[in-house]
Amino acid sequence: MNIYRYEENPIITPADVTPYHPNFEVIGAFNAGIAQYNGEVLMLLRVAERPISEDPQIVKAPIYNPKTQKLELIELRTDDERYDFSDPRVIRDRTGSSGFTYLTSISYIRIARSKDGHHFTIDEKPFVYPSNEQETFGIEDPRVTQMGDTYYIYFSVISPVGIGESMVSTKDFVNTEHHGMIFSPENKDVIIFPEKINGKYYALHRPTTKSIGNPEIWIAESNNLLYWGNHKHLMGLRKGMWDSGRIGGGAVPFKTDKGWLELYHGATLDHRYCMGAVLLDLNDPTKIIARSDKPVMEPDADYEKKGFFGDVVFSCGVLVEGDIVKMYYGVADTSMACAELSLQEILDSLIYV
Repeated sequence: MNIYRYEENPIITPADVTPYHPNFEVIGAFNAGIAQYNGEVLMLLRVAERPISEDPQIVKAPIYNPKTQKLELIELRTDDERYDFSDPRVIRDRTGSSGFTYLTSISYIRIARSKDGHHFTIDEKPFVYPSNEQETFGIEDPRVTQMGDTYYIYFSVISPVGIGESMVSTKDFVNTEHHGMIFSPENKDVIIFPEKINGKYYALHRPTTKSIGNPEIWIAESNNLLYWGNHKHLMGLRKGMWDSGRIGGGAVPFKTDKGWLELYHGATLDHRYCMGAVLLDLNDPTKIIARSDKPVMEPDADYEKKGFFGDVVFSCGVLVEGDIVKMYYGVADTSMACAELSLQEILDSLIYV
């Protein structure tokens, strides 16, 4: 697979983003949804900010309080044996009494804008910020589906009761309408197809089971984009392969003459994230036509292998121009990059089922 990584990569790093919160630092600007509006490429960044702690023995956990509409901090000592601080992203309760987890940062959505798709300026304020009880730990990994002049933006929302998927819509990327949670916990990696198929909307989603089953891709249908049903298991993990640990939707599917092409992410059991592809039937996207045997992209560049959480390439959006697929992707849970791939080469690489 021939891959052209932009010379400017990473095109946005945490150093490029001014913190929105006083006494916080930006530790991630990544996993952005992609849209085109008013002659610009818009990157809907997931910005992760972490409170600065002057004492290395204290970790601060930010929580949005919907009653006061303010961000509050909980301070925990690293020598407190009740908590596990081994993962820099989370703080887990060792006692098992509550299973409660804090996050060490809070994420929200901020827009970066570009005329050429290479060089971006970043808005000073958030575009979508936590606003209710389902979003107290933050908003993560947005995707954008355009239908007519309306852009539907949906994202993972995190709170003590779990991770689900909520949605807002906009026509101008200034004003938004909040539609609430469209997939309840535990669920994420929702991807909505950009048009109706035989009179129905379709979405991919990834339930995370806690009893039986694996983190795999499902498909659902809807009459109104808000209430989803007729859920079906679409595709599963493959033992010993690049997508043996977990899989989930990546970019919004797009039409080809062969079928709907979905670029999805897959991880190994040791959390190495790659991008692959699956081809779905144009008239019935519950049917798989072909799937990647090998990744179409895997962590190779230094900025993909090293960062806050290394060995990760994770796309939430692409732009397609003829045979060129411009894949915008998060690297190492830290920054944003872009690469160009050949649509025909992706299709040729698939193994037909």
